[in-house]
Amino acid sequence: MTAQSTRREFIRHTAALGASALLAGTLPEALAAGKPGSKMRFGLVTYLWAKDWDLPTLIANMEKSRVLGVELRTTHKHGVERSLDAARRAEVKKRFADSPAVLVGLGSNERFDHPDAGGLKKAIEATKAFVKLSHDVGGSGVKVKPNSFHKNVPREKTIEQIGTSLNTLGAFAADYGQEIRLEVHGQCCELPIMKQIMDVATHKNVGVCWNSNAQDLQGAGLAHNFRLVCKRFGATAHVRAFDEEKNTYPWQELIDLFVGIDYAGWVMLEARAKRKDYVAATARQRELFEQMVAKAQRGSRPQPRT
Repeated sequence: MTAQSTRREFIRHTAALGASALLAGTLPEALAAGKPGSKMRFGLVTYLWAKDWDLPTLIANMEKSRVLGVELRTTHKHGVERSLDAARRAEVKKRFADSPAVLVGLGSNERFDHPDAGGLKKAIEATKAFVKLSHDVGGSGVKVKPNSFHKNVPREKTIEQIGTSLNTLGAFAADYGQEIRLEVHGQCCELPIMKQIMDVATHKNVGVCWNSNAQDLQGAGLAHNFRLVCKRFGATAHVRAFDEEKNTYPWQELIDLFVGIDYAGWVMLEARAKRKDYVAATARQRELFEQMVAKAQRGSRPQPRT
């Protein structure tokens, strides 16, 4: 694949994001006004709420809820897996192309903390296969995990190994017009640790996928931890259901921060709590997101990505 063709694919995909949102009328007036944060979109991860939807059902439910971006998590019922042959991959790509729904990318479970060389090599090769799959089905990136520390292995060594692996994958994915998205996850989820990893993973095609963990609030607090990594954000960030009971995460503050840096990616729902009607619940999360963005925009001031 040439650099020119990769650029053409990127431009096509970017145009599709805006076109699909406009087509389905998902942009409230506040988000369409050219204010900071107006380029953000709300999407869905096929986590617990969507794990049992096959692909036609998933796309139909995305249209009903007007949540039009999706990250397909591996092993779930949609069936978009590395085992698909060329014809099936083309079919998946066409299903999305024929709908207002956007395949933002794939959510793998691959991680790069393995203390043994064989396990690390296997994870890197598996991620490369996910990169090829995402390219073939029309996605724009692959989510990966850092993920843990191991007894008798110095933390610094594990951090270096994770970062070096990400550089290798970032270079590989660039040839396919894909982004490597490192989820803030596992024992590496403290933001100072994520910053250390990203200080090693300097390839511009590797981005951080914010994951809205309780650890975000540790130390000097959310705003400080956010700024440790926000200049390396990729095209996706994960949030939970905003209205879960006993939810103590400061969602408005988080959205204020995203608006403050004029984030232009997908804020994607990775919800856990059970609901009677998951389509209606998904639509409700979109409404709450839009309300918080509008509130943030009314008082927003651009913030430097320091």
